[in-house]
Amino acid sequence: MDYRRWLAVAVAEAETGLAEGGIPIGAALIGRDGEVLGKGHNRRVQDDDPSVHGETAAFRNAGRQRSYAGTTMVTTLSPCWYCSGLVRQFGISRVVIGEARNFHGGHDWLAEHGVEVVVLDDPGCTRMMADFIAAHPELWYEDIGQD
Repeated sequence: MDYRRWLAVAVAEAETGLAEGGIPIGAALIGRDGEVLGKGHNRRVQDDDPSVHGETAAFRNAGRQRSYAGTTMVTTLSPCWYCSGLVRQFGISRVVIGEARNFHGGHDWLAEHGVEVVVLDDPGCTRMMADFIAAHPELWYEDIGQD
């Protein structure tokens, strides 16, 4: 599997989001043959829309698929419950996570329900998110729904 190559697509999206003044979380939906079906980044700040997470943006940008069996969602950060629900709802087979140190979302739950979960523990993803959280704690806590 090309996990690192796929993660690079998600990281580039996260960097774009950060450059736009948003939260640096990127994602890509990868097809059965390894092609990028869609990519996106968290746009909740840019669009003033709390539903546009990196995973949802990648999913939307992929367009309709007949089936999501065999696809992989690659994300720079452990998916929140909202995005974990998307993975389960549509039967995405695998989630590849850049890092889960700064935020531990629903990936254990996904694994318990048959989704293959791969945590890469990528130092670049960890550093990017930690730096963002340190610089913008109020925005981060808003994003994850905490006071």
